[in-house]
Amino acid sequence: MIRPQPAAATTAAAAPPLPPIQAEPIRARTLTLLRWMATAGQAAALAGALMLGVRFPVVPVALLIAAGGLLNLWLMLRGPQRMSPRAVLGQLGFDLVQLSALLALTGGIANPFALLVLAPVTVSATVLGRRLTVALGLLAAALITAAALWGWPIHDATGVRLELPPLLALGHWLAILVGIGFFAIYARRVTAEISDTTNALFATQLALAREHRLQHLGGVVAAAAHELGTPLGTIKLIAAELEDELSDRPDLAADLATLRQSADRCAATLRSMGRAGKDDLLLRAGPLRVVLEEAAEPHQNRGVIIQIDADGPDIRRDPGVIHAMRNLIQNAVDYAATRIEITAFQDADSLTVTISDDGPGFPAGLLPRLGESYPLGPRSVSTRKDGEGMGLGLFIARTLLERSGAAVDFANLRPGAQVTLRWPLALIAADTRQALGENPEITG
Repeated sequence: MIRPQPAAATTAAAAPPLPPIQAEPIRARTLTLLRWMATAGQAAALAGALMLGVRFPVVPVALLIAAGGLLNLWLMLRGPQRMSPRAVLGQLGFDLVQLSALLALTGGIANPFALLVLAPVTVSATVLGRRLTVALGLLAAALITAAALWGWPIHDATGVRLELPPLLALGHWLAILVGIGFFAIYARRVTAEISDTTNALFATQLALAREHRLQHLGGVVAAAAHELGTPLGTIKLIAAELEDELSDRPDLAADLATLRQSADRCAATLRSMGRAGKDDLLLRAGPLRVVLEEAAEPHQNRGVIIQIDADGPDIRRDPGVIHAMRNLIQNAVDYAATRIEITAFQDADSLTVTISDDGPGFPAGLLPRLGESYPLGPRSVSTRKDGEGMGLGLFIARTLLERSGAAVDFANLRPGAQVTLRWPLALIAADTRQALGENPEITG
């Protein structure tokens, strides 16, 4: 059994935060593999240029290529490492500086491999945030501009200088700058859309799983309602006979009365479940206060004061919503010390209903998980006055309410607990001006 919460104001949002975990934007192994490929390509280009007799500073170029290989070897010796976004930015920045230095030593903007400066910025756009990508893009623009202005000229085997005409060099430089911005924006937009789609798919899978569990529970409830009718009738009959036969045993009278009341309560619940799909065909809307009183009515005589302060619009009498609120009110009554309060507030576009009690409150560690099915396995989510539960009622209530469009929030007060339900007004308000439909025909 979990101890009650101390009398302190806590909410699901204000629960003690866990230490932040920095998600790994890209694996170190991926960057290392890409750098090995770049190093191999640079070495192959160096060898090809030498075979063609192109003249350029060979030793500095070879040292820069070796620097990329040495960085990879150092990373491999360190073993697998968790990479933060800034660590990824540092590695991509190194690749950009190394590539720009190679371009500056091999003809600058005239080098046909100058377009490769787009690669680090594109990778950054797919795995890093906007600010880091913008910073890397500005660095790439500055480096390629420096390489274009102060690049080391190269010559062919006959000593002819290999360079682009000024107008063509300017166009090449502008094309690279445009490419940096275009590829960064394009890669980021595509990545964001893929991420949004993945998140939406994950949320849909969770919703479908919850719907599946609820439908399964609905079948179980229907079967239980059918099967419990006869045993409850038998219990009531035997209880009545025992009252008659044990009329001379006043010490048992209270227990027999409690037994009959419990059986009557179960029977009333089963009748209410049976009427849920029938009565509401004739009465689909009602004043907010009346609907809340209907939800609270089964718990009015359980030794806890239920105060309702709700003047709001006419709302839909959705049996699922009424059952869910009844479940939440029952939970509040089970835990309350003396009273619960049900209040409602309407603004321009939403309706908010709160259910508060003066009990021990929810365990702070469970606030983010309340409303899930079996949040603790076969244990209660708080200390009850009448035994243990499994959190299944809160799961059913939350699922039904969210299906109606409500946002459900659990919080702790000082003292007590509070459940807040918030609907967009368009989803819960009823249009009482529309036609009621044909009256039922009464015969006999």
